[in-house]
Amino acid sequence: MAVIDMSGYVADLKDHAAEHGFHIHDERHFLETYSLRQAWEVDLHPEEACGGPLDLHLTLESDPRTMLALEDVLLAGAEGDLPPDEFWAPLTFTWGLPPLDNEPDLLVLATELAGFGGQVLPVEVSAIDSFPSVTDPAQRTLTIIARIDLSLRGLMSGDDGMCAVLDRCNEICRHLLKLAADWYN
Repeated sequence: MAVIDMSGYVADLKDHAAEHGFHIHDERHFLETYSLRQAWEVDLHPEEACGGPLDLHLTLESDPRTMLALEDVLLAGAEGDLPPDEFWAPLTFTWGLPPLDNEPDLLVLATELAGFGGQVLPVEVSAIDSFPSVTDPAQRTLTIIARIDLSLRGLMSGDDGMCAVLDRCNEICRHLLKLAADWYN
């Protein structure tokens, strides 16, 4: 018995993201055969950024031990009772940009994005300098990541809180697109 149809939830989440102005490009479902751990990945971006340079990658993971523990609690309780709010599935948002021509101040960028994400969507900003060749200058690539724990009880009750999260994602996307005009010549 599957307590939560995670594949169905991901399909609903894609529809929900489209309602919030995102364009869905691709979806992948991974199943680890040894542990039965699952992951769903969705590539999306704001509709106005269809030509680039910004991409958003969403990843939802499902741990079989968590799902089995949730099922045990539900089977032990009365029918219709919701489980305690102690079962979670990690949901990660990763923004990607091509290598930058002009480097932003990371502290300023992290502070700005923290204001957009707030406590609903805490954001982490990092940069990697890579050298394609020893004689080439460094190419800086930004990575922006936000991680939240999705309540399985919330999924079961129909209150996943994703409206606020998707709104924050859209605000971060718009801000990054506005800044990207200065980052690329």
